[in-house]
Amino acid sequence: MRRLRSEKSHGKNELTRFGPSTLGCAPHARKQPELRAALEAYRKSPYSRPSARFRPRHSAATPFRDATRVSATISKFVTDAKQARRYFVSGFVQGVGFRYFTQGEAKRLDLCGYVRNLRDGRVEAYAIGTPAQLVKFRAALERGPRFSSVSEVKDESAAIDPQYANEFVTTHED
Repeated sequence: MRRLRSEKSHGKNELTRFGPSTLGCAPHARKQPELRAALEAYRKSPYSRPSARFRPRHSAATPFRDATRVSATISKFVTDAKQARRYFVSGFVQGVGFRYFTQGEAKRLDLCGYVRNLRDGRVEAYAIGTPAQLVKFRAALERGPRFSSVSEVKDESAAIDPQYANEFVTTHED
């Protein structure tokens, strides 16, 4: 789409036409000799050819590189199957923000499950994740937040509960 614009040049008004891009508009560049050279130079540059812009990352000379990468990814998923564990944290762990700390660590580690206070003064955490994630989570529970004092962390294997398989929440004891 072209529009007319008034522009002062050498003290007199002239109407000039401006398109979306002076260089990019090939018909417009053909009419003006000073732009024709710039358009030809652009067409000869390696950046204007589709083969240079859309070159595949790997050539045909390295067909096994992608196959190795895929098999490593598949084995990672097979060995790192999700499992569930239940943790019981004892000590001075209620009233010091332990549940909020636990929920933040679980979100940081991309775990699912829940955390809740128990009536006997302990905190229960149920987490679903890979074994590596659960080891890091246990270490965080043993450390605890700033004003807590963790004396013991017991853990046990648990079945995966589909109710808590999508996010980590804070719940209350039933």
